[in-house]
Amino acid sequence: MAASGQLPVTQDLSTLHAKLQKLLRFLREALPISNAHTVDFYTESVWEKLVDLPPETVLSALRTSAAASEACPLEEAGRMSDVTDFPKIFCETSQKLVNVEAFALAAKYYSVQNLGICTSFDQLLVALHGNQKQKTDENVKLDEFMNLKKSHEVQAMSELISSIAEYCGIKQIIDLGSGKGYLSSFLSLKYGLKVYGIDSSNTRGAEERNRKLKKHWKVYGRRSKPDVSGLALQTTKERKVQDETKADIEGICNSSTASQEKPPASDFLSEFSGSVISDIRRQMENLKVYSHREENLCFENAFSLRDLLPVNAIEPNSSSQIPKRKMSEASKERRKITLKSNESNIYSPLTSIITADSELHDIIKDLEDCLMVGLHTCGDLAPNTLRIFTSKSEVKGVCSVGCCYHLLSEEFENLHKEYTQERRGFPMCHYLKEERWCCGRNARMSACLALERVAVGQGLPTESLFYRAILQDIIKECYGITKCDRHVGKIYSKSSSFPDYVRKSLKKLGLDESKLPEKIIMDYYEKYKPRMNELEAFNMLKVVLAPCIETLILLDRLCYLKEQDDIMWSALVRLFDPVKSPRCYAIIALKKQQ
Repeated sequence: MAASGQLPVTQDLSTLHAKLQKLLRFLREALPISNAHTVDFYTESVWEKLVDLPPETVLSALRTSAAASEACPLEEAGRMSDVTDFPKIFCETSQKLVNVEAFALAAKYYSVQNLGICTSFDQLLVALHGNQKQKTDENVKLDEFMNLKKSHEVQAMSELISSIAEYCGIKQIIDLGSGKGYLSSFLSLKYGLKVYGIDSSNTRGAEERNRKLKKHWKVYGRRSKPDVSGLALQTTKERKVQDETKADIEGICNSSTASQEKPPASDFLSEFSGSVISDIRRQMENLKVYSHREENLCFENAFSLRDLLPVNAIEPNSSSQIPKRKMSEASKERRKITLKSNESNIYSPLTSIITADSELHDIIKDLEDCLMVGLHTCGDLAPNTLRIFTSKSEVKGVCSVGCCYHLLSEEFENLHKEYTQERRGFPMCHYLKEERWCCGRNARMSACLALERVAVGQGLPTESLFYRAILQDIIKECYGITKCDRHVGKIYSKSSSFPDYVRKSLKKLGLDESKLPEKIIMDYYEKYKPRMNELEAFNMLKVVLAPCIETLILLDRLCYLKEQDDIMWSALVRLFDPVKSPRCYAIIALKKQQ
């Protein structure tokens, strides 16, 4: 190894198993809430089946979470040795929720950070650098090249990857699911690493984007002689190159991240992911509807959920609205980026479908000792990244941040369904395999929800879900259809009223909307309008429970690595501010040295 710092001590496998056991006890009772599909909320009488409390009681309890937290602080919860030490949460006979305060406390207790399974990012960086001075470059500001969310992710992850590479004495990086190549390009340009970005598609666009970025990077790299005002001097040729690349970079800045962060396949997730439960229901009608891909959403008077989060879960500079970057032209000129790349340190986009059994030598001809990384690898690609790491001798380390849990394949779900691959994405570890544990797709979709964002007021109004749930009852009663393979999609944002929403949705589903008079449509709306608070309250319960399901998925991956004999060190690290980037946890591991 190139450095000799002592890596942070992490919890052993037996300790993780004990935490898993307690988490499973809670989830066995709570999982039906996450597995209930909001589309079927009224047709399946979900509230009556799962909650034995008035919706007003649930909403009030969650609004006053601060008082509940004072009455039973997290420190006290941390001393509880078992989930049975919590007050009764579910009725033993009906299995319905009967204590929402205890439910919220238990969900908080079983989040990643409160379980004590996370390793400090800063502590890890110090250990990786050993006694050497940590290298920083405050002048590198990626928000000139990509949006705020992506620049936040790339800066944090690239710093960690470069530190691990230096620690291990490695120069080659394999970036799985590289998408548009933001991370790959930055690792190559700033840190001088040889990066292969592998994606099933998108590599042609990534190659062109990298060319433009490199062209722009060189302009900044040649600025070396400051003038009396402190601004970098430019030659006529440099100005010309910069002018030529200005439009290119603006295109990079404004381009969507949708293709790297794969969009959800279900319209339910599209409408539900990041949903905010309004504090006062009548405010929803005044809220402007945004697309689920909008990054910078802000709604006033949202629930105060900060006390349901672990201490320091939200960074101090996080706010209810992520501000757009504002910078003067002079500030832009002061930004100097050191050119560290050369012809031997390049980023090479490659197109290939990656599975757990992929042969890296067939994809990368000059494969050598390397690190395997992935920033928001979708569905099964995240667990497959870990499996490749454990099975290929050339891969000495891994740093993987997964996403899209709803696209994971589960070994014990749909046991009669045929899969193209033998190994499923979940579970990975022996403990959960022996338990034959299955989350279910709806629960995995719920795991994608962002409690931290909801806590600061970001998300979508519930009204779109309310419309969809009523539509489902209309389809069932008026058309005799209980299940439909086609999705409605994002009709809500294009509709002027509930009748307009219904007619557009029916048309998309291939149903004759002309047979349904507007009066009948409005009768359904008026029928369920008084019960809209049930849907609000139930969605909030899902949001509160979401971190527990994500914890289970992350613990499964960490335990899998702990089970391997040749792994020297493995840990779970929070890399990102969860408000800016909800899927913020990285699985990191290093192999023993030969």
